[in-house]
Amino acid sequence: MQALSNLIEIDSFWGVMAIPLFLSMFLAVNMGGSGTAPAFSAAYGAGVIRRTVIPALFGVMVLIGALLAGGEVSLTLGKGLLEQSLFTPMVTSIILLCIGLSLLVANLLGVPQSTSQSTVLAIAGAATALDGLNTQKLFLEILSTWFILPLVSFLLMLALSKWVFPYLKDRFFTDSYDHLKEHKGLKVLLVASSLYVAFSIGANNVANAAAPIASLAVNQMGETDLSRVILYSMLLTAPCFAIGSSLFGHKVTKRNGKEIVDVNPFYACVISILVASLLLMASMTKGIPTSLVQLNGTAFIALGITKNGFKETFSNRTVKRFFTVWAFAPIFAFGLAFLLIRLLI
Repeated sequence: MQALSNLIEIDSFWGVMAIPLFLSMFLAVNMGGSGTAPAFSAAYGAGVIRRTVIPALFGVMVLIGALLAGGEVSLTLGKGLLEQSLFTPMVTSIILLCIGLSLLVANLLGVPQSTSQSTVLAIAGAATALDGLNTQKLFLEILSTWFILPLVSFLLMLALSKWVFPYLKDRFFTDSYDHLKEHKGLKVLLVASSLYVAFSIGANNVANAAAPIASLAVNQMGETDLSRVILYSMLLTAPCFAIGSSLFGHKVTKRNGKEIVDVNPFYACVISILVASLLLMASMTKGIPTSLVQLNGTAFIALGITKNGFKETFSNRTVKRFFTVWAFAPIFAFGLAFLLIRLLI
């Protein structure tokens, strides 16, 4: 009888978890497709890495980053904004659905959007509807970081491109990907910076899919150690990034960055290292979910200003679309989550 009772409990657990887990893994697949571009577009465009090995390398580095440096971000999303006990099957499913729909809107418009911002605002929308929002965490820590880090990325890249790169140009890097055969060190740097970006994505972005499902699992099991369950959740969701990379990564990798400004291999490496370092810093210091897309975008905009001027850069159709979607998609996730929670719960 005890064995039968345990079997029924296990069956009931997986029955409750099935839909939220599917939504979580589906979200991870989509994040893997979009995350491949900022990680490997430079190395792939330079011809220093084969298309067929990118999903495996990306998936491995994302998993390592999640396991080694993703815990703090997962705790922020798993209990920092909304009380852990409020992650019911319905609430968790609504949150994951709203994140996915906000990303779908961005994808339909052809603009890369931050999963982290959509995740935070979807959880915040649900928390507001349930009267459980941690406003201090949201406003004083997360939102302030979202304004500061893209500004830091922009200013650092602007300073480098205006006052540092001109002195290095003739001696240390080539303007063309066609001449990389003569720059073996740069080829190594391109691959290393790609792996570093993938690691940072794992440290920050896997939590978007893993944290809500981990909090739900804790509530269903009566477990008290959220950190341990987050680890299991990461092991389930992180490999889905590789699947997404394999399915969708090639197309977005070919197009990444070209519509704002053309970059040479050296600039691509510097941008990758800069944004990955800022993302990793946010992950490991206070566990702040942060937008790689925006850090990457503001660095490209700074480079565009140096090359083409302020007016031409900000009149660029892609730049205008970026700012519009960056503002709209997270608000859409917040409003939809708030509305669905109020209507259904």
